[in-house]
Amino acid sequence: MNNQPIIASALRTIELQAQSVSGLAAFINVDFVNAVEKVAAAKGRLVISGVGKSAIVAQKIVATLNSTGTPALFMHAADAIHGDLGMIQQNDIVLLISKSGDSPEIKVLVSLIKNFGNTLVGMVGNMQSYLAKQSDIVLNTTVEQEACPNNLAPTTSTTAQMVMGDALAVCLMELKGFNSKDFAKFHPGGMLGKKLYLRVSDLSAQNEKPTVLPGATLKEVIVEMTKKRLGTAVVVDKDNIVQGIITDGDLRRMLEATNDFTGLTASDIMGKNPKSIAADALATEALDILRTNNISQLVVIDGKIYGGVIHIHDLIREGII
Repeated sequence: MNNQPIIASALRTIELQAQSVSGLAAFINVDFVNAVEKVAAAKGRLVISGVGKSAIVAQKIVATLNSTGTPALFMHAADAIHGDLGMIQQNDIVLLISKSGDSPEIKVLVSLIKNFGNTLVGMVGNMQSYLAKQSDIVLNTTVEQEACPNNLAPTTSTTAQMVMGDALAVCLMELKGFNSKDFAKFHPGGMLGKKLYLRVSDLSAQNEKPTVLPGATLKEVIVEMTKKRLGTAVVVDKDNIVQGIITDGDLRRMLEATNDFTGLTASDIMGKNPKSIAADALATEALDILRTNNISQLVVIDGKIYGGVIHIHDLIREGII
């Protein structure tokens, strides 16, 4: 079977899609800046509408904006003239997305929005179209050709629309100072939510707290490490302040270094200044420290006192890795 025609078609499609995206750089102009500033300053929402494939793109852009701090609504262009126009409020900005800019539904909608007095932003692939000429601000998404061999099915044009929408959303995020903490408020579920919300204390609280005093005997250290099943024992003073840590590796090195274990205590074996992390730090921060130092556990500090241990297996179990 000759696979070359399939491969050639796929590569041609990817190349045309890449060209449609890179071509947008020429259209990031004063109109784009005006659109970002208008939406950022608006007291209302951004209502986005389209028909056909452009309507699907509009829904994706709405989802991206809502999750990144810009209130947005989707309104299908065909449904708008049958009652959905009621969702447009006085302070809203309306963004219409269309490749041709001359679809019947778009033409009807343009005149109605203009009568309402709302700012109209047109995202359009034909700068000579009705939508382009009637819009207060134009976002140009013109492409040379569709990836479709008949130059008909929306492919590169919808890609250009999607990317322009992403550019709009990201600029609004940065203009508003929307940060990871803000992002976390809108993404509490799934793996993303865990990465943004899960704290070190949430994980360490599920573990035992292997603890020994500096004067603990070698037997007491081994028993504590075995009993708590984390392969480590944290050495603390009478005020529960961390003095050091004893790991399996420390025990092996001690066995290699001496044949006389008489009188050995935890303070003789422990490693001082163990890697630690605050109890209220994000679990992802713990992962960064573990990876950077090529270790498997961290001592958790709650305020100034010993708060427990977080192990790399905890992060694996929660899907952080």
